[in-house]
Amino acid sequence: MPSNDPSTPSAPRSPFAFEYAPAPESRAIVDLKPSYGLFVDGEFVEGSGTSFKTVNPATEEVLAEVAEASAADVDAAVKAARRAHSRVWSRMPGSERAKYLFRIARIIQERGRELAVLESLDNGKPIKEARDVDVPTVAAHFFYYAGWADKLEHSGYGTTSLGVAGQVIPWNFPLLMLAWKIAPALACGNTVVLKPAETTPLTALLFAEICQQADLPPGVVNIVTGAGATGEALVGHPDIDKVAFTGSTGVGKAIARSVAGTSKRVTLELGGKAANIVFDDAPIDQAVEGIVNGIFFNQGHVCCAGSRLLVQESVAEEVLHRLKRRMGTLRVGDPLDKNTDVGAINSAAQLARIRELSDVGEAEGAERWSPACELPTTGYWFAPTLFTGVSQAHRIAREEIFGPVLSVLTFRTPSEAVEKANNTPYGLSAGIWSDKGSRILEVAGRLRAGVVWANTFNKFDPTSPFGGYKESGYGREGGRHGLAAYLQGGQ
Repeated sequence: MPSNDPSTPSAPRSPFAFEYAPAPESRAIVDLKPSYGLFVDGEFVEGSGTSFKTVNPATEEVLAEVAEASAADVDAAVKAARRAHSRVWSRMPGSERAKYLFRIARIIQERGRELAVLESLDNGKPIKEARDVDVPTVAAHFFYYAGWADKLEHSGYGTTSLGVAGQVIPWNFPLLMLAWKIAPALACGNTVVLKPAETTPLTALLFAEICQQADLPPGVVNIVTGAGATGEALVGHPDIDKVAFTGSTGVGKAIARSVAGTSKRVTLELGGKAANIVFDDAPIDQAVEGIVNGIFFNQGHVCCAGSRLLVQESVAEEVLHRLKRRMGTLRVGDPLDKNTDVGAINSAAQLARIRELSDVGEAEGAERWSPACELPTTGYWFAPTLFTGVSQAHRIAREEIFGPVLSVLTFRTPSEAVEKANNTPYGLSAGIWSDKGSRILEVAGRLRAGVVWANTFNKFDPTSPFGGYKESGYGREGGRHGLAAYLQGGQ
C-alpha cells in the first residue's frame, strides 16, 4: 500500500540494508485431516449437526471440514463433563491432578513446533509469534497451575471446585486462550466443555489429541466446535456451573444478560481501546519498539492492543518520524515465513471491519499513512497504518478496530494524558513510557485499566493476573487471582 503522505519517506534505508531471503517453515509437521468431529467423553465423535470449513486466511485455502455441534451435542458434552467431575476429577487428590497438568505441559513443549505451525496456518499470525510467544506461554500456564493443584488451601479461595465450566474463546489467540481457561479450571478440580472460535478450531482439536496422549480421564475436557448457536447452547445449558468468555463486548453483554438470575458464575474478558502514553522524557527508540509491538503484534488482533498513542506535544514530531521509519521496515506476508512481522487478517469479515473503520477515519478528517507495502493478491491483508490529526470524537479513537491501525493523539500535561486515556468505555490495559519512576507510579494509579505496563507493552506471565474494568469485563485470569473464578470461595 503506497504512502498517503508524499512528504514522508516510507522506508529510509541505510547503505547496509539488505533484503531477507525467504525462510518458510515446513507444513509437513502438521497432519491435517480432511474433516474433524467433536471431542466428547475422551473420544472424537461425528456430532449430529452440520459442518463448516476452516480456511487459511493467508491463502483462502480450505484446511478442513469441522463439525458444528448442535444443542444435543453440547448436552452430551456437558453430561460427560458432569460424570467426570462427580465420579473422578473432583475426588482426585490435587497432587494427582497436578501430574496430568504437568504431563500436558510437557507434551505441549514436545509438540510445540506442530502446534505453532497449525496455529499460524489456521489463524494467519506470523510463525515466529506462534513459536516464540504463544506456545511457550501456553506450556507455562499449564506448568504454573499444575503447581497450584495441591496447594489450593493456600490460595485464600478454599479447595472446593464449582463443577462444570463452559468456556468460549476467541480467534485471536486460540491456543493461548484455551490454556488461560482450561489450566486453572482443571487445577481446581473442575471439568470443562470448551468452544473454540469457528474460524480457528484446529489447535483446540489438536489439544484434544494431547489430552488423549496424556491419558486424561474421559470427560474432563470436552471440545465442541461451532459458531454462535453452539456457544449460546453451551452458555445457556442449565447444568453449567461456570461461564468463562473472552471476546467482543457485545457478545459479553448478551452472555451477562442470559445468566442473570441463575446461579452460574461468570467471568468476561472483553474489548479494549488501550492508551500507550509517551512522555517527553521517554527513551524514544525503546518507546517506538513498544508502540510497534503494542499495535502491530498479531496484526493488532489483541484486545489489549495499544491502539491509541498519546504523545507529549514536545516530542510528538520526533516520535512520529522514528515510528514511520520503523514501520517502513515491517515485513508483511506469508505467516509461515520466519522473517514475517505482520501476517494475514484472520477473516474476510474482520478485514471488512478494519477497512470500514479506516475509511471512516479518513472521512472524519484524520490523516492516514501507511508505508509502501506490496500485499499478496490472495488472502486477507491490511498494511500497518497510522492516523494523525485524531480527536477524541473520531470513531477510530473510540471504537475497537482490532487490526493494525494506530490512532495518534497528543497531550501537554500528565493530567491531560490521564483524562484522555480514561475517556473510553473500555478499561483493559495501558502503557506508560517515561524515565521517571515517580511519574510512572503516579500516572498508573490514576488510569482505569486492569493492566498497566511501564516502559514495555504486551508482556504476559502466568503468575500475573489479567482482566479489565468497565466494558472490558470483570474477573481475572492468570496468577493466584485466576483460581478465584473456579473455586467456591472465590466469589
